[in-house]
Amino acid sequence: MKRRTLTTSLSAALLGLLFKPLTLQAKTYLTVAQAKKILWGDAAMQPVTVELSKAQMKSIHKTSKTRVRSRVLKTWKVGQQGWFIVDSVIGKHENIDVAFALTADGKVKGLEVLVYRETYGHEIRNDKWRAQFHGRDHTEILKLDKQIKNISGATLSCRHITDAVNRLTHTWQQVLSRL
Repeated sequence: MKRRTLTTSLSAALLGLLFKPLTLQAKTYLTVAQAKKILWGDAAMQPVTVELSKAQMKSIHKTSKTRVRSRVLKTWKVGQQGWFIVDSVIGKHENIDVAFALTADGKVKGLEVLVYRETYGHEIRNDKWRAQFHGRDHTEILKLDKQIKNISGATLSCRHITDAVNRLTHTWQQVLSRL
């Protein structure tokens, strides 16, 4: 083997070891069915197709101070008890799938992280951190480091979950409460 070929081959091999491609790891914590069971027990649920109009999206954005990313909501009506909603938010780079339970009067009953795709920041699954949202509704805009405590190393995930709660409680107030 020629010296140049050997040097090039060894250099390529070493660079390959030094610059390993980042591997994303999606961690599925709960399925939608499991989240339904945790948040609502055995309560009967009916799927409801909710497609927001442009006017509704604009109004929700204005009142919640959070952009509405999707026109179509994945929602289930839980009899007269409230709503079950599956939503996605951006962490730092990847989506986080989250299930939300809202009571009949639009208060947060609970939330569960379904799928977390980021390499760090999974601490948002902590029960104590998620409990900060219980009982919150559309009457106040939640802010990270004000009403909601931040988690160091998970700031963007914390901020975007907080934004999602603001957006969904305002969505309840403007749309779901009328269905």
